[in-house]
Amino acid sequence: MNTLQLTLVLLGASVLAVVLFRRINLPPVLGYLLVGTLIGPHAFNLMKDVSGAQHLAEFGVVFLMFSIGLEFSLPKLHTMRRTVFGLGLAQVAVTMGAVTALSLVFGHSWQLGLALGGILSMSSTAVLSKLLAERMELDAPHGRDVIGVLLFQDLAVVPLLILLPSLSKPPEQMAMLMGIALVKAVVVLSLILFFGQRLMRKWFHFVARARSSEIFALNVLLITLSLAYVTELAGLSLALGAFVAGMLISETEYKLQVEEDIKPFRDVLMGLFFVTIGMKLDMPILLRNWWAVLGVLAGLLLLKGVIVGLVARRMGSSPGNSIRAALWLCAGGEFGFVLLGEAGRIPRHVEQVVLSALVLSMLVAPFIVHYCERIVTRFAGSEWLLKSMQLTQLAASSMATEKHAIICGFGRSGQFLARFLAQEGVDYVALDLDPERVRAAAAAGESVVFADATRRESLLAAGLQRASVVIVSVDDTRGAEKILQHVRDYRPELPVVVRTLDERDFERLSKAGATEVVPESLEASLTLASHALVLVGVPLNRVLRRVRDTRSARYQLLRGFFHGVSDREDEEEQPRLRSVWLGPGSGSIGLSLEEMDLGALGCEVSAIRRRGIKAVEPTPETRLKAGDVVVLLGLPAGLTAAEERLLRGARARV
Repeated sequence: MNTLQLTLVLLGASVLAVVLFRRINLPPVLGYLLVGTLIGPHAFNLMKDVSGAQHLAEFGVVFLMFSIGLEFSLPKLHTMRRTVFGLGLAQVAVTMGAVTALSLVFGHSWQLGLALGGILSMSSTAVLSKLLAERMELDAPHGRDVIGVLLFQDLAVVPLLILLPSLSKPPEQMAMLMGIALVKAVVVLSLILFFGQRLMRKWFHFVARARSSEIFALNVLLITLSLAYVTELAGLSLALGAFVAGMLISETEYKLQVEEDIKPFRDVLMGLFFVTIGMKLDMPILLRNWWAVLGVLAGLLLLKGVIVGLVARRMGSSPGNSIRAALWLCAGGEFGFVLLGEAGRIPRHVEQVVLSALVLSMLVAPFIVHYCERIVTRFAGSEWLLKSMQLTQLAASSMATEKHAIICGFGRSGQFLARFLAQEGVDYVALDLDPERVRAAAAAGESVVFADATRRESLLAAGLQRASVVIVSVDDTRGAEKILQHVRDYRPELPVVVRTLDERDFERLSKAGATEVVPESLEASLTLASHALVLVGVPLNRVLRRVRDTRSARYQLLRGFFHGVSDREDEEEQPRLRSVWLGPGSGSIGLSLEEMDLGALGCEVSAIRRRGIKAVEPTPETRLKAGDVVVLLGLPAGLTAAEERLLRGARARV
C-alpha cells in the first residue's frame, strides 16, 4: 500500500473499532490496540514502515504527559496528601517490590522485575475515573481512595520514565547512569521551573493579545515541543519536558483554553500510539504461551488487589471500602503501555505475555466493577450492618414527615431548592453521597443524610410511600433513570421533577417517567434574555410576559403558576396541580376525556402518565386505563370535584 491507502485503512479501522468498543461500553484504547494487532507485522502486515509510525506516536505520549501536567495542582495534592502519598505511594512501591521478588524466584534479573513492577503497578485513569463518574461514586469513600491512587500513579510515571531506560544498561553502568540522569533532571527542571514561572504568564499574555485562536494553538504546540526538546537534549525523555510545560501553564489563567486546544492533538496521537503498541502483539507467540498469559493476568489481578486491600485497611478504611478499592484498582492501565514502550530491553516472550495480560485486564476491569458490590457483600459481613445503620438513620429522619419532598442530591441546586421549600413550610429529606457535605449540612440543621438515591432501599427509607414529590437535582441521566424506575415500581402516581444540563436528554427522561424535565440551559437563556431586554429598553411587564409565555409553552405542568406574576389575588385562588391515580376499581376506566367533561368543572388535564411514560398533550379521544396517573390543573374546588368524578366515573355523571 502507498501512504494514502495505508492512512485510509488506518483511519477507517480505528473509527470502526472505537465506535464498536464504545457501543459495548469498553475502553476505546482496546479498539486502537485491536487495529494495531490486525495491521501489524504479525497479522496482515499492512504497515511496512513501523518505525516511522512509532516516532510519530511518541508525540502522543508527549501530549498525554502535557495534559497530566496541566492537571497538576499543589492545593489538590495537599488536600489529598494522605491518600496520594500514603495509599498511592504504598501501592506502587509494594507492587514493584513484590514483582521484583517474583522475578528473582522465576530466574529473571531484578532489573527486569523492577521494570515489570512499574509497568504492572499502573491502573487506568481514563477508564476508572469515567466509571466512577457514571456510577456517582467519585465522592464515596472508596471513590476518593481510587482517585488518590490514580493521581499518584500519574505522578509516578515521571520518575519511572527516567528510571526504566537505565535498567537496561549493564549493572556496572546503571548506578552511574541513574545518578547522572537524576542530576540532569534536577538541574534542568530547576532552571525551567525557576525561569519558566516568570516568563510563561508574560509570554502567553503577549500571544493572547493577537486575539487569534490559530496563533494561540500554535504557541501551545511551540511551548510543549520546545520544552520536550530541551529535556531530550539533556539526555532525558520527551515526556518529562512536556509534563513540566503542562505544570507551568497550569499556574496561568490560560489553562482551560490550552486544555481545549491541545485535546484534539492528544487524542489523535494517543490513538496512534496505542495502534503501534498493538502492532507488537505476536499472535503465534501468544498462542504458544496462553497459559503464561492467563497466569500473569490472574497474578496481576490477585497481587494488586491484595496489596491495595491490605494497605487501605491498614490506613483505616472499612473492610468493605478496602475490598472496593482493591477491585477497582487491580487491573492494568494505559500508562503500563507507555512504560512498556520505554522499558528498553525486555525479552520478547516476556514482553508479549505482559502486553497481552495488560490488554485482557483492561477488558475485564468494567466487569469486575459491575460485580463489585456483590463481591463486597459476600466477603465483608460488616457491610450489611453499615447499610442497615444508614437506612435506619435515614428512616428515623423521615419518619415524622408526610407529604414531604425527597431531594436526590444536595449540591448547590439541591441546597437552593431546600431553602425555597423551607421558606414555604414544606418538609424535605435530602440524600447525598458526599460525606463532608452531609456532615456540614446536618450540623447546620439541614435534613440531609448520607445515602445513595439510586438505590431502592434508600428511597423507601426516605419515605417514598409518604412523599408528595421527588426532585432529582443531580445532573446524571443514568442515575435519574434508576430513580424513576424505583418510583414507577412503588409510587406510579408520584410526580418526579428532574434537572438536566440541556435539552438532549429531555425525551429520554420523559419516556422514563419524569413528570417534568428542567434543562439548565433553557433557564439560563431565559434569565440572560430577560436582563438583556430590560437593558435595551423593553418594558419590564412585556419582558415578564414574554418569559412567562415561553415557560408556559415549555413546562406544561407549570402553566397555572405563571399567570399570577402581577396579580394580587389570594393564594387560595391560584391554580393548583393534583395527581389522581386510577386504581383497578376507578369508574372512569375505559371512558374518554371528552366523555368525562372535566372542563365543565373548571379543570384541565395537563398530562397523563401511563406505564411511567408521560403523554404531554392528551387529546379528547384519549381513553383512560387502569394504572393511569391523571395530572389535573385547576382551582382547589374544581380539583376536588374532578378527582371525585375520575374515581367514581359514570356514577358521577348520572
